[in-house]
Amino acid sequence: MPAYENRYWWSNDGLRLHYRDYPGGNGRPPIVCIPGLTRNARDFDDLAMRLSPDWRVIALDLRGRGESAYAKDPMTYVPMTYVQDIEALLAELELESFIAFGTSLGGILTMLLAGAARERLAGALINDVGPEIEAAGILRIRGYVGKSNSWPTWLHAARAVAEANADAFPAYAIEDWLAMAKRLYRVNSAGRIVLDYDMKIAEPFRVPGNEAGLDMWGALARLHGVPTLVVHGSLSDLLSARTAARMVAALDQAELVTVPNVGHAPSLCEPEAVAAIDRLLAHIGEPEAG
Repeated sequence: MPAYENRYWWSNDGLRLHYRDYPGGNGRPPIVCIPGLTRNARDFDDLAMRLSPDWRVIALDLRGRGESAYAKDPMTYVPMTYVQDIEALLAELELESFIAFGTSLGGILTMLLAGAARERLAGALINDVGPEIEAAGILRIRGYVGKSNSWPTWLHAARAVAEANADAFPAYAIEDWLAMAKRLYRVNSAGRIVLDYDMKIAEPFRVPGNEAGLDMWGALARLHGVPTLVVHGSLSDLLSARTAARMVAALDQAELVTVPNVGHAPSLCEPEAVAAIDRLLAHIGEPEAG
């Protein structure tokens, strides 16, 4: 049997969106995994393989990424539209409760979902992002997002990924970089290896005034009463230790785990993250309590 099924749903504006559905759960609320800005459902494969079949895992491709359709209007590549897309999936699946795991942009969407779908949110994991984002991280993201490259082989792609991310993952070996490249890239029709997202996702970043963003401290506060795990990479340039500590202090059922020697963003397969995820899921409860 395959580890997951490829499934699809439709956005309110008519885009066919994709998710991987890893079966399991036995009455537990499913875990909805939401990736980062330039990432996709493949980022959660190792996590999902570890948790399934004890837990059902639904790993999303946001619009413009992976197997999801690209938007006709690039100005829909913004958090509120992503939240509407996720709400459409929750409605289609008729989920009475769910757990949200969000990495980077996915963590921001998790905080926003705490307002949009608070009564159904059984738990949350926010991976290396917070209500305040460090300027260095913003500058780094602006420096690479929307800039296309192509490579003739996976080894070339892996070397490019290593060059761009060596500071964040100093302990990675070539096999780790190859694995990351295969999550980030795809093979196009010409046989070249290219980034697996719509380059136009960068366009909202260029609109003057978008820097201010939403009141994310207010969004975080909606997680009060929800079992929450905040994961922080010790080398992160996006989430500071100070902000991570403030996040946990602002909530009543939150735990902070710092993954050593890792930057933005932890894979959630590091031993520290694995142990913390298991504690979070145990706290959410057995099937009868789900």
